[in-house]
Amino acid sequence: VQLVESGGGLVQAGGSLRLSCVASGSDFRFNVMAWYRQAPGKQRELVAASTSGGRTNYADSVKGRLLISRDNAKNTVYLQMNSLKPEDTAVYYCNAAIGPYNYWGQGTQVTVSS
Repeated sequence: VQLVESGGGLVQAGGSLRLSCVASGSDFRFNVMAWYRQAPGKQRELVAASTSGGRTNYADSVKGRLLISRDNAKNTVYLQMNSLKPEDTAVYYCNAAIGPYNYWGQGTQVTVSS
């Protein structure tokens, strides 16, 4: 299984970005697809997650600004990021889980300038 993220970049505070993650190599629907992020000097943290049943959860710091969605037919998960803040600057990683297996993408850099 391979996860490939895209959509990162440099944006001014208040701007928007949309991240995409395509999972290939699996014919099964992932139980959970999620986005994590890791800022310099900090631990990786969960940003948003989406279950195959449609449930979502978000980190408190991003509620109301970031929106996770997925296309199960395409094994793709998206992260729409609005009203971005400098503290959102991090490498964003896609994660997909099915049963006991957990997969990670290579990460995409998001930089928000003030």
